[in-house]
Amino acid sequence: MTLFQAVLMLATVLCSLVAGFLFAFAVVVMPGIRNLDDSGFIRAFQVIDGVIQKGQPVFGFVWLGSALALVAAALVGLWVLDGTDRLVVIVAALVYILGVQAPTFGINVPLNNKLQRLDPGTMDAAARRRAREGFEARWNRWNVFRTVCATLTTVFLAILLLRM
Repeated sequence: MTLFQAVLMLATVLCSLVAGFLFAFAVVVMPGIRNLDDSGFIRAFQVIDGVIQKGQPVFGFVWLGSALALVAAALVGLWVLDGTDRLVVIVAALVYILGVQAPTFGINVPLNNKLQRLDPGTMDAAARRRAREGFEARWNRWNVFRTVCATLTTVFLAILLLRM
């Protein structure tokens, strides 16, 4: 097994785990907490997100590792691949960085942080409703976008693995 194949395999596994994580939020977590009242929704999301924000090590390894492994695969791929394969690894990296990582840190995490600062127990019903309305639809829309991009990246990487 070459260095490129090893890094590509690692990137594929880690990116697929991120895609699955985002998918689970899109189809299970958010639809599940959608049924809670505003206070319950805010609190549930705070608790779930709190696990991530407190530095859950496996999550951190997978999330950061996926980006690092994919960038490494793209860089090595520039030297060892040519033609379509080179283009595929570059497109995969761009889709992942611009479609998963950038929206995460530019949109979803700031929304998470804003929600984390709230104390739903001290807010009146109208304030809880506004907070939820300012969060839920936008967060979900971008999470679906991230899910599609992470899945597309995984497909590109799997295709490359099959061609090796």
